[in-house]
Amino acid sequence: MKSKICRYCYKEIRDRDELVTASSWFRIRPYHYRCFGKIEEDTRTIAGTWTPINGRSGLVTVILMLILFLWMITTNTLGQIGDLIGLLALYPVVLRVVSYVFIESRLPKFVENKKHQ
Repeated sequence: MKSKICRYCYKEIRDRDELVTASSWFRIRPYHYRCFGKIEEDTRTIAGTWTPINGRSGLVTVILMLILFLWMITTNTLGQIGDLIGLLALYPVVLRVVSYVFIESRLPKFVENKKHQ
């Protein structure tokens, strides 16, 4: 199993319990929870913000975007503009799937007796 490295402190992320995957402009990066908090403090502009993909906020976003996608694609709301909005709503869903497949699934769920670094 290939280990993941935090993009802030460059230490190994040992399990999903300490993992936050974040995205910014088509990039997905793994972070420790504490390192992601530091990233959020350091970020000053809206254009450079990192948004978490996994966790409760990411799950709520994915569910809402899937509902919006299904609504826009299956109905004739706003015509072709609605179809385009529906396709754009798939962006966070695709990010979540990519994050799970390439980062989260390769880490163990929880490691007991971790050594604190």
